[in-house]
Amino acid sequence: MRGEDYEAEFREYMASRWGDLVRFGYGLTGDRGHAEDLAQTALAKAYASWGRVRRADDLDAYIRRILINANHRRFRKQRVAEHEGQVPVEPSVADGTDVFDQREALVAALMELPPKQRAVVVLRYWDGLTETQAAAILGCSVGNVKSQASRALAKLRGSAQLRDGSVVR
Repeated sequence: MRGEDYEAEFREYMASRWGDLVRFGYGLTGDRGHAEDLAQTALAKAYASWGRVRRADDLDAYIRRILINANHRRFRKQRVAEHEGQVPVEPSVADGTDVFDQREALVAALMELPPKQRAVVVLRYWDGLTETQAAAILGCSVGNVKSQASRALAKLRGSAQLRDGSVVR
């Protein structure tokens, strides 16, 4: 395939997946700006070796894994402590309704989870992937995904942010 064809194929992939990658990044970070940065980083890394990446068995899973790794590196580099009480807000949803309040509480509770548990919850329940798909993306066993999900859901159920709204069942 010629370079122009690679580029056109990548552009098409990027345009079709951008929203999903930003949404996934938002689930991991709770911040729209960080989510966009992660999506851009993941796509830049994919573009750099697109000839190889495009042949992956599950291209979306491969790109999600790049995004998860980029998020882990972001935490290692910055080590910025979040301010208690500061809740990340998705700018496009700030309308003051009950749905927004529930989403705000859920995102705040997600930010309390350790990164691996957060990734499992986002993959399984936000993106709707199976345990097997999540395990493949995270590079761990299905049993690990199950135990991480169980622990994460238990923490979410006990979260102060979610007690009143009962978002998690």
